Amino acid sequence: MNDPYGIPRPRPVLPGEFPLWEEALALVDRDLDALLPDRGPLVLLALPPWDEDDSDREHVYVALPDGRWHGNDLWHGSASDPAAALAAVAEAAQDTVMECLWQVWPVCAEHRIGMHARQEDGRPVWWCAGGRDPRDPAHVRAAVGELDAPHRPRRARRGRR
Repeated sequence: MNDPYGIPRPRPVLPGEFPLWEEALALVDRDLDALLPDRGPLVLLALPPWDEDDSDREHVYVALPDGRWHGNDLWHGSASDPAAALAAVAEAAQDTVMECLWQVWPVCAEHRIGMHARQEDGRPVWWCAGGRDPRDPAHVRAAVGELDAPHRPRRARRGRR
């Protein structure tokens, strides 16, 4: 379907169309809900090929519930490998959330900086670069899909006036 100017409109991806991406999106949605409740769930949207020279495959994006997205489409090679699918969806979700909501996500509760998806031991994880002090190294916060609500250190109680 096209808009009045002939530009293709995205369509929702149908259940079962890209099963591994759908499973990956369900895990990423858990992470989104843990740190940014009431912002999801994210959805998969598809657009037809851009031109005749393009492949016959649609471009699939991770979008906010209102249909906005940002960044590249999901790499089609990741649709057949669970770890690659999860990594691709996590990165696409992060691009969409950060650029459309202008909000860093996910944030490491310990260092209060944005984390990035990367591979550790064959599975995608949320990785934090750590603090500035060499005694505060980079670390894996959680596997993608396993983030929990932020744990903030207790502040010392201030004396009452």
